[in-house]
Amino acid sequence: MATSRVPAAVDALLAILRASPALAGVSICDGPVAVNLTDRRRLYVGWAPGSEQAVELSQEFNGAGARTRDEAFSISCYAEARAGDKDMALRRTAVFAIVASVETALRATVAAPEAPTLNGTVLWSELTTGNLTQEQTQDGALAGLAFTLSCRARI
Repeated sequence: MATSRVPAAVDALLAILRASPALAGVSICDGPVAVNLTDRRRLYVGWAPGSEQAVELSQEFNGAGARTRDEAFSISCYAEARAGDKDMALRRTAVFAIVASVETALRATVAAPEAPTLNGTVLWSELTTGNLTQEQTQDGALAGLAFTLSCRARI
């Protein structure tokens, strides 16, 4: 019996995002990376700057008899767009385009009817919160968007 749907859901989310044609030019990272990436467009699953957890979860019994449990969890994610110039508007537009591609990849389509359920690992998932940060660095403009993917599952 599964203790949590979190591992399967994170793996499914990564698979969906890596298969999305709209995210082909984005480096998709599983959690934090230990090296300094030079990629200009990145998407982290299970990590956001300043976040203390990769996933926050809670569980409770579904009903009398304690046969199944409902699980609610939120996956921390972070999208980033940077460039060598100082044009913040372009970076902001680019980071929101990355997150829009994530949201599109998680919508049900004829080709991917199970996308909102993370390929059947959860009952549903949706983007629920986000925080935009902007920074001018010595290497140019950077826009980051920390966002949360909220999920509901039955175990």
